[in-house]
Amino acid sequence: MWDPGQVALSVGLVLFAALAAGFALHFFAGLFRSRRKPALLDPPAGAANMSNPSEKQQDATTLGVGRAIAVLTSGGDAQGMNAAVRAVVRVGIYTGARVFFVYEGYQGLVDGGNNIREASWESVSMMLQLGGTVIGSARCKDFQTREGRLAAACNLVKQDITNLCVIGGDGSLTGANQFRTEWSGLLDELVKAGRITSGEAKKSSHLNIVGMVGSIDNDFCGTDMTIGTDSALHRIMEVVDAITTTAQSHQRTFVLEVMGRHCGYLALVTALACGADWVFIPEMPPEDNWEVHLCRRLLDTRERGSRLNVIIVAEGAIDKSGKPITSDMVKDLVVKKLGYDTRVTILGHVQRGGTPSAFDRILASRMGVEAVMALLEATPDTPACVVSLSGNQAVRLPLMECVQVTKDVTKAMADGRFEEAIKLRGRSFENNWSTYKMLAHVHPPEGKSPFNIGIMNVGAPCAGMNAAVRSAVRIGIIQGHHMFAIHDGFEGLAKGQIEPINWTGVGGWTGKGGSNLGTKRTLPGKYFEEISENISKHNIHALVVIGGFESFTGGLEMVTAREKYEELCIPIVVIPATVSNNIPGSDFSIGADTALNTITMTCDRIKQSAAGTKRRVFIIETMGGFCGYLATMAGLAAGADAAYIFEDPFTIHDLELNVEHLVQKMKTTVKRGLILRNEKSNMNYTTDFIFNLYSEEGKGIFDCRKNVLGHMQQGGTPTPFDRNFGTKMGAKAVLWLSDKLKECYRHGRIFANTPESACVLGMRKRHLVFQPLQELKAQTDFEHRIPNDQWWLKLRPILKILAKYKISLDYSEKAHIEHIVRKRSVEKK
Repeated sequence: MWDPGQVALSVGLVLFAALAAGFALHFFAGLFRSRRKPALLDPPAGAANMSNPSEKQQDATTLGVGRAIAVLTSGGDAQGMNAAVRAVVRVGIYTGARVFFVYEGYQGLVDGGNNIREASWESVSMMLQLGGTVIGSARCKDFQTREGRLAAACNLVKQDITNLCVIGGDGSLTGANQFRTEWSGLLDELVKAGRITSGEAKKSSHLNIVGMVGSIDNDFCGTDMTIGTDSALHRIMEVVDAITTTAQSHQRTFVLEVMGRHCGYLALVTALACGADWVFIPEMPPEDNWEVHLCRRLLDTRERGSRLNVIIVAEGAIDKSGKPITSDMVKDLVVKKLGYDTRVTILGHVQRGGTPSAFDRILASRMGVEAVMALLEATPDTPACVVSLSGNQAVRLPLMECVQVTKDVTKAMADGRFEEAIKLRGRSFENNWSTYKMLAHVHPPEGKSPFNIGIMNVGAPCAGMNAAVRSAVRIGIIQGHHMFAIHDGFEGLAKGQIEPINWTGVGGWTGKGGSNLGTKRTLPGKYFEEISENISKHNIHALVVIGGFESFTGGLEMVTAREKYEELCIPIVVIPATVSNNIPGSDFSIGADTALNTITMTCDRIKQSAAGTKRRVFIIETMGGFCGYLATMAGLAAGADAAYIFEDPFTIHDLELNVEHLVQKMKTTVKRGLILRNEKSNMNYTTDFIFNLYSEEGKGIFDCRKNVLGHMQQGGTPTPFDRNFGTKMGAKAVLWLSDKLKECYRHGRIFANTPESACVLGMRKRHLVFQPLQELKAQTDFEHRIPNDQWWLKLRPILKILAKYKISLDYSEKAHIEHIVRKRSVEKK
């Protein structure tokens, strides 16, 4: 998730990230060495690949010729599994391989017959937005027996299938590895029994296995996010938001039980995202006498003016002795000790249902592509691997190492080594837990620091800004600082719109969209005199600037002006928050995941309309300025036929090819099209121009509609990814400022004028890092307000391939299996 804070944290957002997104595949690296790469169309016969003759390239469209791949889903279902199946099928066909569905998981593999059917390109159409798994999943006891695995092996050999892609949990993947280990012995036994010939056995001499983890619990070690986790968080947060309104009305306490029998990830991130008063997770049972501490926490919250309490309980929560802590037990405690009106809500399987989030669709698509490539690269000596997410990068890890570490977590919990269990869960889980523990402190320290920190929003509003402000304010108070709210950005700072803000002043902000502080695009350049005066008047020692590209350029202007205005020599941290995701120094911005989900849901509805009317093409205009992030990622999440962006220039010839592509598509069973256009992708080829062109060329074949989404992309309640990402970014920013203030404090005053004292806090690949504003200046295209290098451009080939375009790939750089560093416990004396 991909913990969402570490993805892609995200989307990004897998979220992150992915969502952040999510989210760069190794074999596509180098495709965008030049800014211009025309797309080639698949249907016209004889269309040649565009390639550089000076480079040695392997034609990716022939990698799978003569090979067969089977894909199955096993164990519990998870939203996003269909996106993974779709990617495996289409990329497998793209490489020249035959791809087969295995219906009903391992049971279908054992039963064979009509349960193993060849897939076509059209057979996975309209699957992206569906929850669950359309090819079915089942618990299979037969496969756990030798005879069952013999039958499965026989069925695969008869279809010439020697590549198996398994989407499921650790049990499903462990079974796949056992199947692979026994493969040679199974073939020998089948030959002896006369069920297959020696020629068939020789042709299918080894089995390649690649896994993708589909589990809403995010309980598989080695990946930040599993397929389905982000979508489950969406379902949970929808319920939490609904419960909050009724709880406030009646001053109630709600105990919310979420899934997670062995893993507390859902409960932990939910608690972070909604600002819960208490969370129970199996990895870290509460201290002894927790009942007293819980009641005191709830009482303190009410005394501070809150009208509700929220307690999150993972279904596998336990105390230090291993005794279960149930939601009813917690409710009875609160009613008996405090007399609060308390209700229990058990979410159950609603968490598994519904439409997959944009992050899960992108994550699953990326994993599906990487899984196919891993299968086609595999040799008999290659260990079975699982495709995972680390930060915003897709990586391959040895399957059984991941399974072993997952088992180590369970053993550590059983042995009472809970601190080690938290560490074994991974860096993102550990960071989430640390952030929650910090924010759980209700009592600020008695000793106050001498520092005042100002917080402001700059640029356009976006979802998640308020979560970052809340986190920054509360962490600042916990650090002993005096926190000040600056309204209306730099303009408000110039006009003295500054006031103290306390703990309760930011209560309930995590779920609110927009900017409660108020935000404007005004840059500080023309207000330096007034800004300097107000910084001095209010004794501001440091600034947290949360916003879009204006926050970055405004921060740079402040740094440049330090030479003339000594009052500006204070530590400054910029937190990227914009739907455009165009801030240098960060792969993801707060707010982009929410906007991406808004676009994706709109596209789902539009595709449904197009499918109902037949032969209709929709042209959708997205926000983003000159940055094509939203158009590209929404295209990937919604299954668009093309996404026009500024960073990947296109000509009238490309538009003609896209029209011809849709003409050919209308001859298939899929008679609808979706085209996305970034608002500033081209000053001449406007949305109206493209609409008119498609309408004219499609006469008699398809009709067109257009939709400009506009400011709805900036609104709405923030997604779990943006809430979590904003919370962690706000906390980390203030902790960094605390250290900087101590470094720069001399003789009773603050003086900070080094480049390292003014930074952007961003997520780069797998880490949250601080980068000096001045260093990032060289990495920025100021004319078009975008970074010079953008990681997500490497995902555009996936969009084109999944839309059935034939493009050339530089396949010279391949992904390699990485190994997990296991953290061993120190033996106690």
